[in-house]
Amino acid sequence: MARIKLLMALSGVATFLGIAVVLGIVGYRVSRSGGSVENDATVLLPKGGRVIATAVAGERLLVTVESPAGLEIRSFDAQTLKPAGRMRFAIEP
Repeated sequence: MARIKLLMALSGVATFLGIAVVLGIVGYRVSRSGGSVENDATVLLPKGGRVIATAVAGERLLVTVESPAGLEIRSFDAQTLKPAGRMRFAIEP
C-alpha cells in the first residue's frame, strides 16, 4: 500500500514538472517574440497591374501581380519588407 502511494506521488510530481516545463517554454517563446514589428512599405505596381494573390513561404512574402505585360511573382523579406526577388512569366512566341 505504501508503494502505491509513493508511486502515485511520484507520478503527480512528474506530471506537475512536465506541465511547468511546457508552460515555461511557451512563456519564454512569447516573451522573446518581442511583440509585433511595425513595417510600412509602398510597392509600385506597373500601370494597369493588380495583385492577384499573396502568400507566405518561410521568411518570404510572395505577391502575384497581373499586368498587361504578363504575370510576375515578387518576393519580399517578411521581416524588413525589402524586395528579395522577382519572377516574370511570359508566353513563348
